[in-house]
Amino acid sequence: MSDNKVILNYDGKSFEYPIVDSTIGDRGIDISKLRDQTGLITLDLGYKNTGATISEITYLDGDKGELLYRGYPIEQIAEKSNFTEVMYLLLHGELPKAEQFNSFENNIKKYNFVADELKKLIDVFPRSAHPMGVLSSLTSALTAFNPKAVDVKSKEELDYASELMIAKFSHLCAWTYRKTQGLPINHGDNSLNYVENFYKMAFKLPNQEFVMDPVVVAALDKLLILHADHEQNCSTSTVRMVGSAHTGLFASISSGVSALWGPLHGGANQAVIEMLELIEKDGGDVNKWVEKAKDKNDSFRLMGFGHRVYKNFDPRAKIIKKAADDILGKLGIQDKALDIAMQLEKVALEDEYFIERKLYPNVDFYSGIIYRALGIPTEMFTVMFALGRLPGWIAQWREMRLKGDPIGRPRQIYQGATERDYLDIKSR
Repeated sequence: MSDNKVILNYDGKSFEYPIVDSTIGDRGIDISKLRDQTGLITLDLGYKNTGATISEITYLDGDKGELLYRGYPIEQIAEKSNFTEVMYLLLHGELPKAEQFNSFENNIKKYNFVADELKKLIDVFPRSAHPMGVLSSLTSALTAFNPKAVDVKSKEELDYASELMIAKFSHLCAWTYRKTQGLPINHGDNSLNYVENFYKMAFKLPNQEFVMDPVVVAALDKLLILHADHEQNCSTSTVRMVGSAHTGLFASISSGVSALWGPLHGGANQAVIEMLELIEKDGGDVNKWVEKAKDKNDSFRLMGFGHRVYKNFDPRAKIIKKAADDILGKLGIQDKALDIAMQLEKVALEDEYFIERKLYPNVDFYSGIIYRALGIPTEMFTVMFALGRLPGWIAQWREMRLKGDPIGRPRQIYQGATERDYLDIKSR
């Protein structure tokens, strides 16, 4: 706590509320006694100014365009690290030593399979089912196969549950993709690292020899790293809220998948491709649609530009732009929608309208381009997002449970009818 205080003058009385310091970034006002002392609560629609927890995992500064995982800048992490190491960092708070990394990777490989009964569940879904609905259901079903509650006071049990979840979830994501394509299910390969294993499980065709493309693997690795955690966003807050009821890890992660499904959250990169397809269908006149976006009386908005949090260039977008360029150059794809994307990127980086408003291409713009180039169906984009976000969800769940955070229970300001008497239906 800081020595500084906020003084509230209300109803002829003064009340003091302490300031909670941070190591960097926003400080907070501790209003935990506000209602008891004054009878008032705060109203903050969407929780834009409310700190729901004290965390040590991820820090972002939207004004400066900064993102830190456990204190490490995302630029350094994306350049020098890999997704498995990032998972360890988020879960345990420090970069692993060589023996810690090997032990962590080997433990994940130990659980690199899924029970046969779970495979039967995926068969009952129609191919038309949305992949996120399938993934959420399969994730929740993991609870039935692992019914024992996690003792959060036991490091062994907590690590076991985390590593089990990481191993199984990649299967569920790969199998969800295979279901949408009508392809037989592939199993894990322990000779490969985590990203390579997922890549093979998802994309190996039954009638062809599988060739591991290092450019594709590197792009997937970077995408997963960049999505690994992003502070108290909608899905992360959902995982923490559900977990605050001492709900199990698997069910809590399933709730995060469902939250991520929303088009205002994880569906943003899907919206980018749908926008590109709309422009293509209209004839591909990029200038026409740019002018529509500039017209404040037009409801059209360019998707994948600007960010709800970042008021500067999304630091993740700078990193993934190179991966997108590498993928497009390596694969040599002829795709009108991707050509339109490159034209829009040029406009956003050069047009004064976009520069003044800082409407730069964001990570959703470039991730959508990469997934499109890899031939991943649009509806699968959010599944890929979920695979990347998994370690962040687990780390946040662990932190919340280890700290003993109370059950989440927001209040409300009621503006409905006041008390009234029930009338018999004949008298209404």
